[in-house]
Amino acid sequence: PYPDVAWSKIPPLAIASAVPFASFRAERWIVVSVSSPPTAALAALTRVKGWQLLAVGNSHTPSGWDLKGAIFLSLDLQAQLGYRSVDFLPYASHVRKTAGYLFAIQHGAKLIFDADDRAEVPGNDLGKHFDVDLGSGIANHPVLLQYSHADPNRTVVNPYVHFGQRSVWPRGLPLDKVGEVAHEAFYTEIFSGRQFIQQGLSDGLPDVDAVFYFTRKPPTAPFDLRFDPEAPKVALPQGMMAPVNSFNTLFHAQAFWGLMMPVSVSSMAADVIRGYWAQRILWEIGGYVAFYPPTIYRKDHVQAYPFAEEKDLHVNVGRLIKFLNEWRSNKQSLFEKILDLSYAMAEEGFWMEQDVRLTAAWLQDLLAAGYRQPRLMSLEIDRQRATIGEGDMKEFVPKKLPSVHLGVDEIGTVNYEIGNLIKWRKNFGNVVLIMHVSGPVDRVALEWRLLYGRIFKTVIILAEHSNAELAVERCPLSHAYKYLPKVFARYGGADGFLFLQDHMILNYWNLLQADKEKLWITDKIAHSWVTIPLESNKEEWFVKQGAMVKQVVGSSPVHFQSKYKESMGEDKIVFCGSELFYVPRQFVEDFGDLVGLVGSLDLHHKIAVPMFFLAMDSPQNFDSEALAGTVFKTNLAANETFSSIYTAQSPAVFPVKVMNEIDFIKVIRLMSKGDPLLMELV
Repeated sequence: PYPDVAWSKIPPLAIASAVPFASFRAERWIVVSVSSPPTAALAALTRVKGWQLLAVGNSHTPSGWDLKGAIFLSLDLQAQLGYRSVDFLPYASHVRKTAGYLFAIQHGAKLIFDADDRAEVPGNDLGKHFDVDLGSGIANHPVLLQYSHADPNRTVVNPYVHFGQRSVWPRGLPLDKVGEVAHEAFYTEIFSGRQFIQQGLSDGLPDVDAVFYFTRKPPTAPFDLRFDPEAPKVALPQGMMAPVNSFNTLFHAQAFWGLMMPVSVSSMAADVIRGYWAQRILWEIGGYVAFYPPTIYRKDHVQAYPFAEEKDLHVNVGRLIKFLNEWRSNKQSLFEKILDLSYAMAEEGFWMEQDVRLTAAWLQDLLAAGYRQPRLMSLEIDRQRATIGEGDMKEFVPKKLPSVHLGVDEIGTVNYEIGNLIKWRKNFGNVVLIMHVSGPVDRVALEWRLLYGRIFKTVIILAEHSNAELAVERCPLSHAYKYLPKVFARYGGADGFLFLQDHMILNYWNLLQADKEKLWITDKIAHSWVTIPLESNKEEWFVKQGAMVKQVVGSSPVHFQSKYKESMGEDKIVFCGSELFYVPRQFVEDFGDLVGLVGSLDLHHKIAVPMFFLAMDSPQNFDSEALAGTVFKTNLAANETFSSIYTAQSPAVFPVKVMNEIDFIKVIRLMSKGDPLLMELV
């Protein structure tokens, strides 16, 4: 049932005079969960200037726990506070911090630093690392960098890339996004003052998931990673999210409602799911999350937790982010919207009914403790976004700091992109790329050579008209196949030859597994490879082309003729755009022989090339999987652009139109998602 809450009838919760610390008040609180005796790190937190440490106990906390300078909430004391929420909190869990948040709010909190018991604040001054005073932040830091909202389909980001650690990802990042390591093409800016949730980064042991922790080092070795302390803080626009934890996060009063820890999910998923939930509600009051360079040092005690404690992250987090971006509510107050979202999340299975009831209890506790709801604002993501002009684009190129890859420390500056470039070059360095360019060669020929020449043995540029200065060779596209034997002859030692039209972009990094001893063509792409019946075909062009195919096949040696007829028979032909295909060294001579058999016939490139492939070898011997994932659109819809269909995960993308340097730069920026070094070209 949907909770029925009489919001206007919730009585204030007085602090019982018999409760310890009843008269104590402070504006700045550090809240931690404690399960073991006091540590040196906790003792240091009691000395952070101007902040009160609040330690929240659970059933694992040793009896008699005590630390000078800290307030300790034992289980018994928590039960005396009168909070509705306490009834829902498990005894043996760090999520009992929820009681501590309410205690701090009831005792005057305006800022809560959510931390764990091994956080060491450099210089014992949180004010040096976070924006604790948003008023002065506007005066002294009028703008923040913000991730660009240019791509509305980009809904989650890894902030560790921005701070110099491209191979590290935060706990709660969808694992299918871990490979997105390219730095931003550009940022925008936003006025400071509404970063109500501020996520700091942790040097030493950052907040990483069990997948990272178990695979990136020997079992007994501690992590000691560093982020760039000079990198600027960065904000997230509405529509974009990132993992937010309970280890190193500053909440301003406007976001205190977002502190509630869910109780029905696995323990190491609770704070991350809370973080995504809170980010979505934050948009309703015009607030945003910002990420800050290292604010604490966390020591790695080499005490990993079971992977099972994160299961709700890896199963649901990608779906949760999509759901939160699409969720809308017509409720009229903030707390009503929060409860509405919690109910919707239970309906979708992201958490369970007890978290809906906990949310209702939590919100009532907040009101009873004297908390005032922030005012609602209209959602920016439901308004037309302003066009991002050149003047709005701000650049920042992250450093590449020492990191850990599969247990191997990288020494010095990380330049794994160079390693990738060497790997790609090693794989394709003896393959010749033959590119047919339809755009103006004086504007794009050098650019294409610059792009692909880094990877391939050489790049041969063909076009409808030659240009000696740019080494562009004349070759009509309709008969481009007839020109290829001339190129084959020049490079007798090449492993193979890749033909590419400039309407298709090649993501070479996805072709490392392709078999360079086999033929590749787009025979698995429905709109690229089409079988045309000849019998009763009334299109004159196909009839004439079919007649020429029969003539060539009929005059071919037995090995060509038999292979072709096994695949096609005599009553049909294949029409293939032939925008992209590969001929390995062992088939070069056959290809040349077939060109000779065509002779002066006006057989079109789109008919000849598939015929050649079927005559040279059986389709079951092609490496058809090499190009099977190609994005191929015959016609783009009115609302589609190359940017919207491009993906760095496919081997190739069609169609693209590159007519000048500006078009080329746009393509480079997209391709840099797969090859970050490409950004050096622009």
